[in-house]
Amino acid sequence: MSAHSPTSPPAWHLYVPKLVSVLRQGYGLDDLRHDLLAGLTVSIVALPLSMALAIASGASPAIGLHTAIVAGFLISALGGSRVQIGGPTAAFIPVVFNVIATQGYDGLVVATLMAGMMLILAGLLRLGTMVKYMPQPVITGFTAGIAVSIFSSQIKDLLGLDLATVPATFLARWQAYGAHIDSLNPAAALLALGTLAALVAMRRWRPNWPAFLIAVVAASLVTALLGLPVETILSHFGPIPRELPTPHLPSFDITRLRELLPSAFTIAFLGGVESLLSAVVSDGMIGGRHRSNCELVAQGVANTASALIGGLPATGAIVRTATNVRAGARSPVAGMAHAVFILLFVLVAAPLANYVPLPAMAALLLLVAWNMSEIERIRQLMRSPLGDRLVLVVTFALTVMFDLTLAVEVGVVLAAFLFMHRMSEVVAMDAHVDLVEEDEDDFTRARRIVGHDALPDGVEAYRVSGPLFFAVANRIDDVLRAFGKPPRVFILRLRQVPLIDASGATAIGSLVARCRRTGTALIFTGLQPQPARILADMGIVADGEVLRFADDFPQALAMASAGHTPTSS
Repeated sequence: MSAHSPTSPPAWHLYVPKLVSVLRQGYGLDDLRHDLLAGLTVSIVALPLSMALAIASGASPAIGLHTAIVAGFLISALGGSRVQIGGPTAAFIPVVFNVIATQGYDGLVVATLMAGMMLILAGLLRLGTMVKYMPQPVITGFTAGIAVSIFSSQIKDLLGLDLATVPATFLARWQAYGAHIDSLNPAAALLALGTLAALVAMRRWRPNWPAFLIAVVAASLVTALLGLPVETILSHFGPIPRELPTPHLPSFDITRLRELLPSAFTIAFLGGVESLLSAVVSDGMIGGRHRSNCELVAQGVANTASALIGGLPATGAIVRTATNVRAGARSPVAGMAHAVFILLFVLVAAPLANYVPLPAMAALLLLVAWNMSEIERIRQLMRSPLGDRLVLVVTFALTVMFDLTLAVEVGVVLAAFLFMHRMSEVVAMDAHVDLVEEDEDDFTRARRIVGHDALPDGVEAYRVSGPLFFAVANRIDDVLRAFGKPPRVFILRLRQVPLIDASGATAIGSLVARCRRTGTALIFTGLQPQPARILADMGIVADGEVLRFADDFPQALAMASAGHTPTSS
């Protein structure tokens, strides 16, 4: 079929931004009005949130605003989702905080630049669809772990502790809190508690109100009117500049790139997963369908641009995207408008943000952490099989105690082994003898297959059901041990084997070699196209002597009855 047929569009079509598709389909003034209103609504949510996320990450609030402007605009303009909103997100907080603590802010900029390149490459290699294979226990485990990390990082500002720096690791952080608990600032604690109470109340009784902005503005007014002795953005970070930074390329060398590679991979992985999960959520809300690889390319371009202006990593933000949809967004123009509205705030009204108290920002992030924790999802998964619960708990614990990279690596590996074990349980041979690998002592005779009374004398048969892959292939070579002496003819029934991998093919090759040594004729029946192709590619073909193929079992029995036996080598 031609690559340009109606059912198979050119590959470059997969990377056409949704913005272009929307404009080509027709875009009117009514659509623009809805998108501008939605963009304004989202910007009201994003303004305080972007600053709070930057502060929690160990950066200045201005950097969070700059990231929301540049990355948010590009993610909407170039992305493959119709209503995705991008910018800094809470998921990056532990990662960014650790990179800044260990490599400095320049190291974060270089890591973000590398991550952007990785995301572009992943999109061009069409790896976007691979995210659907990420196990849910791993996703929930590291998301809940990030929520706990965010909570623990906010205790200093929440209680107004006199602590110069917050340690990067979980245990050291709480040890520092305990050592400085006597410096608790009652005014900061009460202000944070009041802000949190206001956020929870508005979330319950006025869910359509811009709770983040209202709570932060109210806390700022209370701080100014009462002269509360708490830290503000101005006292801690200095004034927010009323301009965007000039793009520039950070300095780096090969050694520096090698050191930052794990952090860059973590940022790229988290950015890709978070953005595509957000796109899936938005698809469900609007009944649309995103282009995952186009979205990854857009995320890569946005992170590269953010790094060039000294910004933070960015990705699709699920809460802001949902707010965008509920506000009536119809196209990516809404996301672009949200970035423009934040830019207007920076250019015109940035000094107003200088008076925002840090305890109010900490309270805001506590609510964000609670929303990320997915308590109901955890409760549901804790009723799942033991293996899935183990993956969830291990991923969660490693995320909290160590770092996200190690947690995801271990979680995915555990989930893969769990999957392989479950797949091996569905691969069976003949009379309920499965291929699950179990330890055996040297004195236990291999299990004898029963139910062969109808076979001719000297003929044995096995039926394999399920995929023959590396998790079960090592048992294939043991099948001849089930007999007291090697049979004259051995029939391996493979019609119910839909696929085979290199390990399975290697095991089949070992079986052929064993049959050649024992003088046993080997007949395969019902070989499916994929297994046949793999075996042929690896040189395992019918030779008319040791190995022959039959279309079905009756034909194999007829061949066996002919009495042919290969010469033992």
